[in-house]
Amino acid sequence: MPYRPILGRFLQKPEDAGRVRVAVRVRPRNDEDLYYDSELIDCLELQPELRRLKLRKNNWSSESYIFDDVFTESASQKRVYEAVAKPVVETVLSGYNGTVMAYGQTGTGKTYTIGSLGNDNSSERGIMVRALEDVLAEISPGLDNLSISYLQLYLEAIHDLLAPDKNNIALTKDSKSGEVCLPGATVVEISDIDQFLQVLQTGEKNRHASNTKMNARSSRSHAILVVHIQRSSKGKDENEFLSVNINNSEEFPHLSAFFKSKLLIIDLAGSERIDESGVDGQMLEEAKFINLSLNSLGKCINALAENSTHIPTRDSKLTRLLSDSFGGTARTSLIITVSPSARHYSQTSSTIMFGQRAMKVVNAVKLKEDYDSESKYRKLECQIDSLTSELEKQQKDKLHLERRLYEREMTLAEAENKLFEAEKKLAVAEEKPAATSEGQVEGSTYQVTVAFNEMEVTDLMRKLEEKRSRHAKMEQQLTEFLQNGTWKFAEATSMINLLIKLENHQAAAVASPRTQAMVIWFALIPIALLSLYFLW
Repeated sequence: MPYRPILGRFLQKPEDAGRVRVAVRVRPRNDEDLYYDSELIDCLELQPELRRLKLRKNNWSSESYIFDDVFTESASQKRVYEAVAKPVVETVLSGYNGTVMAYGQTGTGKTYTIGSLGNDNSSERGIMVRALEDVLAEISPGLDNLSISYLQLYLEAIHDLLAPDKNNIALTKDSKSGEVCLPGATVVEISDIDQFLQVLQTGEKNRHASNTKMNARSSRSHAILVVHIQRSSKGKDENEFLSVNINNSEEFPHLSAFFKSKLLIIDLAGSERIDESGVDGQMLEEAKFINLSLNSLGKCINALAENSTHIPTRDSKLTRLLSDSFGGTARTSLIITVSPSARHYSQTSSTIMFGQRAMKVVNAVKLKEDYDSESKYRKLECQIDSLTSELEKQQKDKLHLERRLYEREMTLAEAENKLFEAEKKLAVAEEKPAATSEGQVEGSTYQVTVAFNEMEVTDLMRKLEEKRSRHAKMEQQLTEFLQNGTWKFAEATSMINLLIKLENHQAAAVASPRTQAMVIWFALIPIALLSLYFLW
C-alpha cells in the first residue's frame, strides 16, 4: 500500500499535528445510578456533533468544554477505537512512537475501553486487541518484526505481567535515542491475533484487582502494554517504500533503513476518594500510590500546558514512563471516561479539567528511523578485507611493473649510449680524407672483423634508420655517377672505403665466418664492377 505519512484525523489541522488529542466517553448509567439519582438530573449534557460537553453545576448553571471527540453512552467500541486509537496506530506503523491512554474515575469504563478481550462478543473488543489486529494486518512477516511487553505499575514498582517473578523492573534511559526503556521486561514476539489474546489473558490473570464500593473489579495498578514494531523501509511490495527512499540518503548511501517505533497502550488505575471507595488496609495503601502517581501526572500536564521550564517527570515512575508521550516525540491520544451521575460531580469535573489541560500539550513528533548498521558493518568488513587483498595484489603488480620499466629504461639508455658512440665514430670517419688513387685501391683487401649480437644489431639498426637512409642516398648517388661516367674511380673508391669504415666502427668483438664473408663480398663486388667498367 502507498505510504501515508500522517493519517486519519491528525490531518484536519496541520498546526495541531503534534498536539495531544483528547476524547471524552460517558459510561452508561448502572443500577446504582438509577437507584440513587432517580430524583436528580444528569450532571452532563452531551453534544457529540459539536464535540462539546456541558457540565451542569446546578439546574440553571453549566459550563461548556470542547474536545476532539465526544462519545455518548451508546458509542460502540469500534467507533471509539477508530476515532481515538486508529490514527495513532497508523502513524506508529509509519515509523512514529505513539501512546493511547485512558484516564478517569474508578468504575467509569477505562479497562473496558482499553483492555476488553471480547471473548464472548468480538464487537466488545477494546483498543488493545483492535490495535494489534490492525498492526498484524499491515506488517510483512518476512520483513517486519512485532513484539510486546505487558507490565503493571503497582505500589510504585514495575511488575512484569508475563513473568510474575520480575516484580521490580528498572527504568533506564537509552543513550542513543534518549527514550525511557525497560531492559528487564519480558519480550514476546507476536505472529497472529490468537497468540496475542493468549498472552494478554496470561497478563490479566496476574494483574492486581479488588472489589470496592465503586467497582466490583477495581484495578489496583496501571497496566502498560508496550508494542515494539520494526519495519523495513520497503513495504509488502518490495518496490514500494513506506517512507522517503532512505536507501538513497546522502548520509548513509549503503545502509538499509528501517523504522523502529513503539506503541504504548495504558489503562490507568482510577482515581478515587477514600470515603467513597471505602477501602482500608492493603487497598488503602494501593489507593495512596495510585493517587500519588496520578497527581504527579497532573502536575506534569499542568507544567507542559503552561510551558513551564521545569517538568517534574521524575516525581513518579508513571511520569517517567510517559515522558515521551507528554512533551516528547510521540503522537498521543487520551480518552477520559466520566460518570453521568450527579453524585460524582467533583470527580467528573476534575477529570474534565485534566483533559482540557492535556489538550494544550504539544509534542515534537519525530520519525523513528534507524539503519541496519550491524549487518551492514559485517558486510563492509568483508568488503574491506576483499579490497585490502586486491590493493596488496595491485601493489605487488605495481612493483613488478616498476622493475620491468626500470630494466627497459636501462636497456634504452645503454642503446642510446651505443648509438651516440656510433654517431661519434661516424663523424670522425667522415672527417678523415679519403686516401685513394685512380685505378688503385689504397692498401690491399680490407680485413673486416664484425661480430654482431643479434638482439643488439636489431635494436641498433632500428635506432640508426635515419643514418641508413643517408647511406642509401649515398649509394644512389654512386649509381648515378657510374651511369654518367663523370665520377672518377678514386672518388667511388673513397665512398666505398667510407662505408666499410662505418661498418668497422659499429662492429663488435668477433664476427661469425658467415658474417665475415658477407662483408668481404659486399666490399669486393662494387670494386669488380668498377674494374670491368673501366677495362671495357
